[in-house]
Amino acid sequence: MKTSRVSFSFWFPAFIFAVIFPVSTGQLPPSETRILFEIQKLLEYPVAFQGWSNWTNFCYLPPSPSLKIVCSGNHITELTVIGNKSSPSKAPKSVSVSSIPSPQTLSNSFSIDSFFTVLTKLSNLRVLSLVSLGLWGPFPSKVNRLSSLEVLNISSNFIYGGIPTTISKLQSLKSLVLADNLLNGSVPDLKGLAVLEELNLGQNQLGQKVPSLGGTLMIIVLRKNLFRSEIPSRILQLNKLQLFDISYNKFLGPIHASLFSLPAVQYLNLAYNQLSGALSVNTTCNRNLKFVDISHNLLIGKLPSCIRPNSSNRTVNISWNCLSSGSSKDQHTYSYCHKEAMAVKPPGDVQKQKLSSKLGLVLAVIGGAVGISGVVLLLVYAIIRNRRRRRFGETKYEKSTADKLSVRGSPLPNRHVPQTRLPALGLPPYRVFTLEEIEDITRNFDPSNVVAKEPQAKYKGWLPDGSVVLIRCFKLKQKLVPQALARHMEELPNMRHRHLVSVLGHCTFSHRDQLNPATTVFVVNEYISNGSLKDCLTDWKRKDALKWPQRMGITIGIARGIQHLHTGMASGIFGNDINIDSILLDETLSAKISNYNILMPLENAETGLNVTKRSEDPEKEDIFQFGAILLQVINGRPITATSELDDLKIEFESGLAEVLKLRGVIDPSIQGSFAFDSLKTTIQIAINCLSKDPNKRPSIEDVLWNLQYSMQVQEGWTSSGNLGAFI
Repeated sequence: MKTSRVSFSFWFPAFIFAVIFPVSTGQLPPSETRILFEIQKLLEYPVAFQGWSNWTNFCYLPPSPSLKIVCSGNHITELTVIGNKSSPSKAPKSVSVSSIPSPQTLSNSFSIDSFFTVLTKLSNLRVLSLVSLGLWGPFPSKVNRLSSLEVLNISSNFIYGGIPTTISKLQSLKSLVLADNLLNGSVPDLKGLAVLEELNLGQNQLGQKVPSLGGTLMIIVLRKNLFRSEIPSRILQLNKLQLFDISYNKFLGPIHASLFSLPAVQYLNLAYNQLSGALSVNTTCNRNLKFVDISHNLLIGKLPSCIRPNSSNRTVNISWNCLSSGSSKDQHTYSYCHKEAMAVKPPGDVQKQKLSSKLGLVLAVIGGAVGISGVVLLLVYAIIRNRRRRRFGETKYEKSTADKLSVRGSPLPNRHVPQTRLPALGLPPYRVFTLEEIEDITRNFDPSNVVAKEPQAKYKGWLPDGSVVLIRCFKLKQKLVPQALARHMEELPNMRHRHLVSVLGHCTFSHRDQLNPATTVFVVNEYISNGSLKDCLTDWKRKDALKWPQRMGITIGIARGIQHLHTGMASGIFGNDINIDSILLDETLSAKISNYNILMPLENAETGLNVTKRSEDPEKEDIFQFGAILLQVINGRPITATSELDDLKIEFESGLAEVLKLRGVIDPSIQGSFAFDSLKTTIQIAINCLSKDPNKRPSIEDVLWNLQYSMQVQEGWTSSGNLGAFI
């Protein structure tokens, strides 16, 4: 009996260890151990490789978020390394090949060719994932030597040049992820990758046409590239396709109706392209289709019922097309789409253009011959005539070249209001109003149109075209030099952004007949009637409809609005007193910051708008307030006191350390709709924003990047068909 107990006490811990760390079997030969140390040196000793020694048993290293090594049959079969370097999309400024190496990359001594030469010695690798390591240089063609690869992920690096054609020789490849690099040129034919299931080439500079693809693909991500073609008809033959994202390219032509009814499709993002024409009203959708975004294209006509925004079982975004099914407030006029579509030549017309060009060339040759003959005759005539006139000093000259080129082009557009931004926002051009117009808009300041009295008066009004606007009145006590006031008014046209309650115009009025001269500034804003974020969190029906993806979209919109205030102005707008009450939501649940700080030139203005005085670091104060918004969005209820915010922050910190505690802190309405890593990342962002030390709070660029990463995690989780949260 005693022997039995000893045996159990010995084997049970070993069994538990095997369950927790089922990562590797076998012992590495010295040659592969040396290769790992060589990789450590070539990668310039990243954090993930610290602590290695000659006694390290690499096959039994416990997996961590930054390093995973798996062995099988005395060989390394998986090497996953995630570093802390930046990438082209995360770099603080735009990066090009000419600026490499840089602080975001490995040093000047790094050679990607040497690095891959060493990697290819691990000939049994099935999974190779090298993310955010600062790799730079052209993509080595010798990658095909890793013939056993099933997963290749070298995303978020600075690899440039073309994708080598040798990559198509990796016959076992199931996942190819090259996103967020500096790759350019055409994508080689990938049809030979017979078992490829995932292709992610997003955030590069690739184009023009989509390559030939195999029929086993389940995920295709080409977003943020330079593709310019019609959506290939072969995409409609991918019966296993679940996620298709070609957003932020220049795809054009029609959208095939059968794209929405592919047997496995769940996620379609076709936004920000030049897709045109009308969808068939008889279009049917796969019942598993959960997300459709066709916004910012040139589509016309009516939508089929299965992709209308009110579809109960899926998220749909159709804004900024010319559709008759959408709200007129978020659609262009038909003429806009017709004009833009006419300006874009689909690839199908290229052959016709070539034929017409050849015909034109033939005609031009014939016409040229006739023309040359005529010119020769004219020259002979001119020479004879000129000789006759020389006797009388009457030589006649043509107009000089300078005279011919004296016609000037039209002046450049006003730089203060970039014209290219207005159609995207759907706003009328910025203008200066007269006092009479302001009186007409507000019905002579009718008290029934007062929306608020403090800290400044706000009136609801109507433009002549019927558009509803909000008038904010700023009364300045002291008389101002007109030039000084004009300088401050120059900033107002820049307060136009998708995630701000945009300024449409202004009016200044000076009271010159009073003993104490004063100036009133009327600022005309767009009017948002769908309520605030606070309204959504306090109305259980509306809150229940806000699942995690929608809440992520709202918070990213708020962050983009803050970023525009901080960096999109000449002087920067800080101290904006941002809270869930001042975040308005339009009909598409797009967040708009309403109570931002419009800086008036006088500190003693009655409006009290100089809220920056209350904080020594107003920029970081905005970050703190954004962190508070994040916690409320996750928790699902408004916070009314600072002590309540502190308690909630502590609860979330505790939840990150002990996952089961999060159940009692997150809003039950979002249960089952989030990827745990997405939620965890967002919670960590909020905690960082709420740091007591302003210097430890992140910048808005860091916040925005991490939120976008969290959204990418969520989208990947959604596309994989997961249901239910992990806590």
